[in-house]
Amino acid sequence: MASGAGTKKTSVAVAGNIGGKKMDIIIDCFAGGGGASVGIEMALGRSVDIAINHDPEAIRMHKVNHPNTQHLTEDIFKVDLQRYVKGRHVALMWASPDCTSHSKAKGGQPRSKGLRILPWAVYKHAKTLLPDVIIMENVEEIQQWGPLDANGKPIKERAGEDYQKFITAMQSIGYDFQSRELVAADYGAPTTRKRWYAIFRRDGKPILWPEQTHSKTRESFPKWKECGDYIDWSDLGKSIFDRKKPLAEATMKRIANGVKKYIIDNSHPYIVRNDKAIAFMIQYHGETRAGDSRGQSLQEPIRTIDTSNRYALVTAFITKFYKTGVGQVCNEPLHTITTSAGHFGLVCAFLIKYYGEGIGQTMDRPLDTITTKDRFGLVTVLIGNEQYVIKDIFLRMLKPSELKIMQGFPEDYIIDRDIDWKPYPLKEQVARIGNSVVPVMAQKLVETNCPYLKVGKRTKNLIIDSSEKQLKIAI
Repeated sequence: MASGAGTKKTSVAVAGNIGGKKMDIIIDCFAGGGGASVGIEMALGRSVDIAINHDPEAIRMHKVNHPNTQHLTEDIFKVDLQRYVKGRHVALMWASPDCTSHSKAKGGQPRSKGLRILPWAVYKHAKTLLPDVIIMENVEEIQQWGPLDANGKPIKERAGEDYQKFITAMQSIGYDFQSRELVAADYGAPTTRKRWYAIFRRDGKPILWPEQTHSKTRESFPKWKECGDYIDWSDLGKSIFDRKKPLAEATMKRIANGVKKYIIDNSHPYIVRNDKAIAFMIQYHGETRAGDSRGQSLQEPIRTIDTSNRYALVTAFITKFYKTGVGQVCNEPLHTITTSAGHFGLVCAFLIKYYGEGIGQTMDRPLDTITTKDRFGLVTVLIGNEQYVIKDIFLRMLKPSELKIMQGFPEDYIIDRDIDWKPYPLKEQVARIGNSVVPVMAQKLVETNCPYLKVGKRTKNLIIDSSEKQLKIAI
């Protein structure tokens, strides 16, 4: 994986399309780490001309990937874009205002009025610059944008009032408007992130929406991409047992419940490519009910990635199981045994807890906390005509380089350092990815509505591999 923590690969941005066809300019407001900007590059083969963000850390990541862009670390309300546009024609403006004070993830917490009014900055700049096309992205709850009460909570009876005012204001300055809620996995990204997208245009051309390319059911389109295809399987983490610092009880419960849900009760467990393990992911979110497992199979796109790394990879190592209870390493590749869906089935719906009594626990209730390897017990799974026993469980957090690809970024996108080669902290890498627009969605929307702005193909960053004595450079 390029630019990932723990690898010896890095990427170098390459200036592209210098001196090429470039008549109209493109602006990325709320540019963040560059999800929309790189999506626009993927669509048009050219960088955005101006990128604005108030956060210097976000600008650091954006600048290393878009060195030819003019970067403005300024407040979106205060920045004088006319000063930087200098009378040029703005063909496209992308705007993804902060979504946290609109999102349902906020729950019953008070909302920030300052963040909720950010769409009005889009109106402010639209009124002065009059871009031909404006594309916006946000959580779908923005359509419920309305006044807050004295405690900072939305007034239910007035939900949607401010949203309608904003749309009406945009239409009053000559923009046609359409919006849709789109799931990124339907367009080829390995994430099920769902967002509200709006297209405003005033150039007389029709508003168009990209054609769906994938589906969950595989009825009319190819099936959604599996996030397991983007895992670095050379690194499975380490055993959850016998650690110097034991895992938290809540984590062990998540793992136990995940083993039940994604391995024991799953007729199609995800077989790791080394054919000796079964894997799934857990999320570090609060479960909604006892015994539940916030996680997912690796056979589906990753769910929404947020600004902190909440995804962990769980891998259960298996060996053949015989009546004597003696294990044996798999001598046959599991994928040759499990080509048919009917080859999976549940053998034992219980765990044996070795506390001297050997009393088992039925699987119709939440699993007890996993303690040590020898007390985890015995779980067998039928794969083909063979029984397998779980002999160990490994755990690690997903890497930023994996999250990057699952969010739809190109593999060569630089996330581990800035333009001055200063390291970019892991926490900031994940935050930029979680805050980003899914690049594939920006690509699809822009290439559908602005194909006349295309100048070529995106120039990939150089990938430098220093894992050996001789440097390897690839594009």
